[in-house]
Amino acid sequence: MPRPTAAQLVYGSCTVIFSTLAMLLLSQTSSGLGVTVIALAALGLGLLVAMTVPLPRARTTGAAAEPAEPAHQEQPVSSAL
Repeated sequence: MPRPTAAQLVYGSCTVIFSTLAMLLLSQTSSGLGVTVIALAALGLGLLVAMTVPLPRARTTGAAAEPAEPAHQEQPVSSAL
């Protein structure tokens, strides 16, 4: 399994922080169980966001890349005189 990239870590962390704050403010809960449920939901959402960030693709070098075929090959023109 590849290591997470910096973008995945940042997106996941920001999602956890902002979603936790938003859910706590919207729910106005003060019980320990409510805060625990919200924290676990935010962690799950952050993990989901971090895993869905696309991974960078491997770059191909110039030597490994195949040369492109010409799109149009010219045909010899016969004169009809």
